[in-house]
Amino acid sequence: MNTAAAGAPVSHDVSGETPEQIIRAAVGRRASDWPGAQAPAGRRESEKARDNSIRVDTGRLDHVLNLSGEIGLTKNRLNALRSDILNGRSDTDTLHALDQAVSQLDLLVSDLQNAVMKTRMQPIGRLFQKYPRIARDLARNLGKDVELVLVGEETEIDKTMIEDLSDPIIHLIRNAVDHGVEGTEDRRAAGKPAKSQVRLEARQEGDHIVLLVADDGRGMNAERLRAKAVEKGLISDEEANTMDDKQSYNLIFLPGFSTKEVASDVSGRGVGMDVVKTNIQKLNGSIEIRSELGKGSTFVISLPLTLAILPVLLVKLGLQPFAVPLSMVREILPIRIDAVQEVGGSATMVVRGEVLPIYPLSHLLGWSADRIPEFGVLMQMAEHTFILAIDGFMGREDAVIKSLDDFRPKGVAGVTTLSNGQIVLILDMKELLGAFGDGRGVPRSTFIPPGALAA
Repeated sequence: MNTAAAGAPVSHDVSGETPEQIIRAAVGRRASDWPGAQAPAGRRESEKARDNSIRVDTGRLDHVLNLSGEIGLTKNRLNALRSDILNGRSDTDTLHALDQAVSQLDLLVSDLQNAVMKTRMQPIGRLFQKYPRIARDLARNLGKDVELVLVGEETEIDKTMIEDLSDPIIHLIRNAVDHGVEGTEDRRAAGKPAKSQVRLEARQEGDHIVLLVADDGRGMNAERLRAKAVEKGLISDEEANTMDDKQSYNLIFLPGFSTKEVASDVSGRGVGMDVVKTNIQKLNGSIEIRSELGKGSTFVISLPLTLAILPVLLVKLGLQPFAVPLSMVREILPIRIDAVQEVGGSATMVVRGEVLPIYPLSHLLGWSADRIPEFGVLMQMAEHTFILAIDGFMGREDAVIKSLDDFRPKGVAGVTTLSNGQIVLILDMKELLGAFGDGRGVPRSTFIPPGALAA
């Protein structure tokens, strides 16, 4: 807290100020500045240069240097072997040495790719460390007692992604402090501790980074959200009547939506949450809301590791290959019609006593099915286990993911290039399944040949 020369606290009137001005006053520096950075006023160019810099552990740089040296030695060996072959030496020993040198180069290049990728990875704690003061000072301005708890600060994420996450997380923390948690008296009346808690957590789940912003506040009232959306003309009465609680929570992401009767200096102007969702989608991520009335709300952000070497399983739909993250794959199964059952109108298979739904890849992609799927990939995500029905598979490969910035089809995390030069789409299974909701299943007849149905 800032103090005057005599030691008395300096009061700060927030009336008439924007949320961004409040935040700047709370942290005492620009949000883009790292703690400890000393930048002269008016040095915009120097700020840009600092944003483009990166801290790298010297051990990682030493590893990159050693690998580059070994690659140089292998290159010299290959040049010598090329000269021998051009001079007419093609005996078994020379060809064997060439094979060894190429294999060694392949391993070294793979190691170098991984090492270079790791130099871009930064602990997300460097982003997290500025938020406790923001939350504390915003809460003080609102007359609330809030503690921000940080979990998973050591989780590593790409540097560029860290910078793009700064604003969305500030919006979510501001939303939790203003909308989520109750005032001290209200919490005591509800039998809760006077100090409310907001948790900011980061962890890696397979090929995704998951961020959580959770509060122990009042939770969301789905009925009130629907009524407010109808009142503002954002949805019709018919649409409101067909919405479940989860769909109602997502109404807060609509532009212009706010449950605040009077706009405050912190929030309530109907802007912010739609910006959060837009910024997350720009990162090829998704955001989900979980809430329980009287107990609190949790915002779950899932982000793909777009800049990484990802082990994938190559599957085929007709002649077209696709890549799915190997971390989700448990096993590959044959699909036999006698093993396919229908439960609740959807095709299922029993695998070691567990009834699992079967989702044809063609159905998830919206393609017409030219043939009956012959194989199934048993896949497991955090919240869902299923069998992905495919036409065939091509083995595994370490894919270098390249993101699609300007145009990204739904359910596609990125692209990679195979060793033969073919471009393959990497599927985002979580997004593919989410697009269908509960209607992603297909009937058992999908797996019966047309001739068998006629008979």
